[in-house]
Amino acid sequence: MSYYIALIHKDPGSDYGVSFPDVPGAVTAGKTIDEAMQLAAEVLEFAAEGWPGAFPQPRSIDELRRDAGFREDAAEAIIVAVPFREKAEAAE
Repeated sequence: MSYYIALIHKDPGSDYGVSFPDVPGAVTAGKTIDEAMQLAAEVLEFAAEGWPGAFPQPRSIDELRRDAGFREDAAEAIIVAVPFREKAEAAE
């Protein structure tokens, strides 16, 4: 099983938003952190099913921290690792 780094943002009066630096366009939100984390794993699986070509490989936190854009996006975010199980892994 691999893990993708996700950023969770929470603005006052909003849900917890989740985005993935390595999977552009894969976003979700939940009313609680627990719900957001559960939905994050689901949105990764959903994104992989319809992704054109090879699904992006996850970068390590060290690789991401060398990326100025990630550092800016992560400045006020909660950084979490979301497990990702591809369909082929699930069938084994």
